Amino acid sequence: MNDTLKKMYEHHHGTARASGFSIMKSDRGELFANIIGTGKRVLDLGCRDGALTSYFSKDNTVIGVDIDTISLKRAHDSLGIETMSFDIQSDWPQFPGGNFDAVVAGEFLEHVFYPDKVMEKVSHILLPGGVFTGSVPNAFSLKNRIKYLFAIKKYTPLSDPTHINQFSAVELRVMLLRYFKDAQIVGMGRLGILARMCPRLFAFDLAFVAHK
Repeated sequence: MNDTLKKMYEHHHGTARASGFSIMKSDRGELFANIIGTGKRVLDLGCRDGALTSYFSKDNTVIGVDIDTISLKRAHDSLGIETMSFDIQSDWPQFPGGNFDAVVAGEFLEHVFYPDKVMEKVSHILLPGGVFTGSVPNAFSLKNRIKYLFAIKKYTPLSDPTHINQFSAVELRVMLLRYFKDAQIVGMGRLGILARMCPRLFAFDLAFVAHK
């Protein structure tokens, strides 16, 4: 395991993310829960302390993965889920119990160097018909584009130093379609219907649903 990365995220989560915090927690949690359903075997990538996992852990068998072992212990203790700690950007271990019905990556893909490689690995561990769902910040919303024009990073995805990749709605869908048979982008945010109708410009967050 990359010990430097582990320490960095334990520090980041401990200082910049309060326990139980998750961006748009109820909106995203309820969306993922509805997409996954029940009676499923689920892998939650970057589950941290389980703040979002709690929405879909009931009546499902969940394995939570994160490099932050401190947060993972909280997820295990509060939700009773199985947890595994490893660097998702390196080789993945053999998961006990085989492949998964669903994989979740909530606010995770922007934190890895090669998100397309993660998607490829996800496609390999999903059962036929399985679903890959999650979300990323909409780095190129109209609001953010205006801020970038004036070299303002504050309150944009660029302000988080752990964000390695930045996504647009179009780029995200194109990347997903390399490894999955379909991909839908769902715009989320305060602008409501505008975010849903035109996520490319008006969504704060880009949720996605793709099937193997």
